[in-house]
Amino acid sequence: MKTAEEKKIEKIVAPIASALGFELVQVRLLASGRRTLQIMAERPDGTMTIEDCARLSREISALMDVEDPITGEYLLEVSSPGIDRPLTRQKDFERFKGFDAKLETLEPIDERRRFKGLLLGVKENRVEIDIDGTIVSIPFDAVSKAKLIMTDALLKAHGA
Repeated sequence: MKTAEEKKIEKIVAPIASALGFELVQVRLLASGRRTLQIMAERPDGTMTIEDCARLSREISALMDVEDPITGEYLLEVSSPGIDRPLTRQKDFERFKGFDAKLETLEPIDERRRFKGLLLGVKENRVEIDIDGTIVSIPFDAVSKAKLIMTDALLKAHGA
């Protein structure tokens, strides 16, 4: 779940990312030790090169200097989501159906908050996941955290 500060930052950086041809995957402001603004982005085709990260980082850095939404010092980190990426948008759950994922919810669903299984996609604004043969349907808005699990199938799909 995004904090108010992360939502504010996302509103600032999303237009510049979009103008450069990128989609934001995740915006996080981490506070352990030195504050870090972590931006994950990719092109619509799912790719992201080192040069793309550097270009987006320069543009976001300049914009953040002007807008100044973060009090104090922080480190800007721009990266691709990686293979075992976070799943933050409904289209991520659709794109990666058939792969294993971990999900956490804000409140317990069927007396649990953590789920691990095979992604089946999104149906009627609900994430469906197969957990050992049982299909669990989780409201998309109830998902607080989700990411792919590194498996041989995921590595093979990414050519690794």
